[in-house]
Amino acid sequence: MAYPSVNPDEEKKPRIKPIIEGADSLSLGISIVVAVLIGVALGFGLKKLTGLTWTLWIGVGIGIAAAVLNVYKAYSKQYNEFEEMRKSGRYKIQQQLEDDEDWDESEKNY
Repeated sequence: MAYPSVNPDEEKKPRIKPIIEGADSLSLGISIVVAVLIGVALGFGLKKLTGLTWTLWIGVGIGIAAAVLNVYKAYSKQYNEFEEMRKSGRYKIQQQLEDDEDWDESEKNY
C-alpha cells in the first residue's frame, strides 16, 4: 500500500494565517457591534435577575467600553506595524529627506 507523497514545503506553510489576518482587519466594525450587543444582553440579564432598571445601563457601559478597547487594540496594532515599516531599509529614503530638510533649516540662506 503506497501512501501519497506529501511535499514538506506545503506542510510547513501556514495556509490559514493570511485569511485570519485579513479577517482581523475587516472585522473591527463587526467586533464593535458585537461588543455593544453583548453588553446590552448582559445588562438586560442583570435587569431581569435583579429587577433594577439601572443595571441595564451598566451592561451598555461595559459593552461600549469593550468596543472602545477593541478600537484601541486595532489602532495599536496598526501603529506598531507602521513603525516597523518605517524602520525597514526600504523606507530609509524618507528619513534621509527629513534629515536634509533639518540641515537646510539650520543653515542661513542669503
